[in-house]
Amino acid sequence: MLQHPLTTSKNPPPRGFSLLELVLVVAIVGILAAIAIPRLSRGVTGSSDSALSADLAMLRTAIENYATDHAGAFPSASNFATQITSRTDASGNTASAAANFGPYLQTIPACPVGARAGNSGIAAADAPAVGWIYNPATGAIAPDTTTEADATGKLYNAY
Repeated sequence: MLQHPLTTSKNPPPRGFSLLELVLVVAIVGILAAIAIPRLSRGVTGSSDSALSADLAMLRTAIENYATDHAGAFPSASNFATQITSRTDASGNTASAAANFGPYLQTIPACPVGARAGNSGIAAADAPAVGWIYNPATGAIAPDTTTEADATGKLYNAY
């Protein structure tokens, strides 16, 4: 019986990978990581920006629906969360037997961006637990950010 010259008992077949093969695999993995990691990190920022846009759209819709039901009057800044998340009467009172409008939201979402991320408080001016700045005269609402911007340079409070 003939045996292959590399499979004789004196010269067993080579096992494992050569150093050159291992270096090539490590180089390819490094190149793929250099491409993928920056794209993944941008995805986290982009998701926060998308969440901000969605939350603002939801809040603005709730404010407009409230104003429609209340003869054009917007919720007050001091009682915003209660008026938006509870049933109200035509004057905006929540503890009334005639409370038949709303609720417009179940809860106020937390601000997803900036230094105030995670805060769901709403006020007319900046404060420690405030996530959203609200203008009761116009019904405008924006995140409680001043100079913070997205990846394109657009200020979050201009969304």
